[in-house]
Amino acid sequence: MITKKIFITFIFISQLLLSGSYSVEPDEILQNSKQELRARNISENIRCLVCQNQSIDESNAPLAKDLRILIRSKIKDGNQDDEIYKFLTDRYGDFILLKPAFKISTFLLWSLPFVFVIIGIFILFVHNKKSKKLDYNK
Repeated sequence: MITKKIFITFIFISQLLLSGSYSVEPDEILQNSKQELRARNISENIRCLVCQNQSIDESNAPLAKDLRILIRSKIKDGNQDDEIYKFLTDRYGDFILLKPAFKISTFLLWSLPFVFVIIGIFILFVHNKKSKKLDYNK
């Protein structure tokens, strides 16, 4: 029984340690370390359109690999980070960004969670008030 718990703990810890692995292949890595760091930072903020909840830095999908290569080629060509983000959002829309910018077109995306929290608090308040009235009537 104890060995089973140790084994499960070992599996759990190894998964935690290995979960931060990246899918960047050796042939994609840039020789210049500063450019590679820029490419990694951009790739971590770009959503894989196939996986949707992973960055392209973490994804094994062919589209993610193509986007990583595209980003690295743009960096080699001398494009700035903002130019690369603009190119990708012009081509794929704001959905490609894991952290979309706050603008009018994404206002609902950013504001709806707060609206739902306020509505939830209001519903709890009204429900609690009704239940207190029922307790007083008994």
